Amino acid sequence: MSSPSKRREMDVMKLMMSDYKVEMVNDGMSEFYVEFHGPRDSPYQEGTWKIRVELPDAYPYKSPSIGFVNRIFHPNVDEMSGSVCLDVINQTWSPMFDLINVFEVFLPQLLLYPNPTDPLNGEAAALMMRDREHYEQKVKEYCERYAKAEDIGRRPEEESSDEELSDEEDCMSSDEEMAGHADP
Repeated sequence: MSSPSKRREMDVMKLMMSDYKVEMVNDGMSEFYVEFHGPRDSPYQEGTWKIRVELPDAYPYKSPSIGFVNRIFHPNVDEMSGSVCLDVINQTWSPMFDLINVFEVFLPQLLLYPNPTDPLNGEAAALMMRDREHYEQKVKEYCERYAKAEDIGRRPEEESSDEELSDEEDCMSSDEEMAGHADP
């Protein structure tokens, strides 16, 4: 067994032994779901999300792909695909980080400190910059509608594909992306 293989198994086992619920997709340890709760003292605190994690063959030297399965209203998460724009995962990943860091530090920080200047969800970014109170109310509405613990077990309407998980290219913003998506 090679060193990246041992490290992958160790990190997945450490995550499984923590307080997180982990659901393996197949017999390998390269794809799984993790139940993630929004951080306290934030508009996301009532939310529970199913996070899809894919570990590349080169993990931990290459970052995991992370995506929200159920919907979330956040400037740095694509509302429809769930892909995440997070520099530490997409650009500055280091083998010193592990999966526990992703769920105990990186994702909570993303939810606590959104970056509306580099959005994947232009509507959320614009609302956050224009009217913080209305933005937080919409976040809470999405938590109530899409991120209840009982929603976690439900099958998503469409399966995510590799392109929909966090990728470096997804973080590049343009003026067209600022327009956002129409309200459902």
